[in-house]
Amino acid sequence: MSLRIELEHYRSTLIVRLHGELDHHTAESVKAQMEDAIVRGHSTHIVLSLRDLTFMDSSGLGVILGRYKQITGRGGKMVVCDVNPSVYRLFEMSGLFKILSIQASESEAIQSLEVVS
Repeated sequence: MSLRIELEHYRSTLIVRLHGELDHHTAESVKAQMEDAIVRGHSTHIVLSLRDLTFMDSSGLGVILGRYKQITGRGGKMVVCDVNPSVYRLFEMSGLFKILSIQASESEAIQSLEVVS
C-alpha cells in the first residue's frame, strides 16, 4: 500500500498525478501536499490525473472533494482525467461526477481549462 504523487505547475494550473493507492494510509499526505502546492503555486485550477491510481477508498474521495472545495473557493475549476474503470465506478457511485468535469487525457483536461480561463 503505497502512493507516489507528482505535482507540476503549468501556468495557473496544478497538475496532480497519483500513482498507487489513495486510501486512509496515504490520504493525509496527499491532502497536505496538494494544499501546499495550491497555495505556493498560486494555482487557480487543478488537473487530477488518475491513470496510475490503482485503488481509492472513501478517504481518497474526501481528499478530492476537499481540494475541489478549496480550488472552487478561489474561483477555479478541477478536472479529473485518465480514470481507470474501478476508480471511475467509485466516482460514479459517490456522485462526484455531478460536480467534477472528466476528460479522457491530461492534454484534453488542460485544454478544457484554457477555454474557461
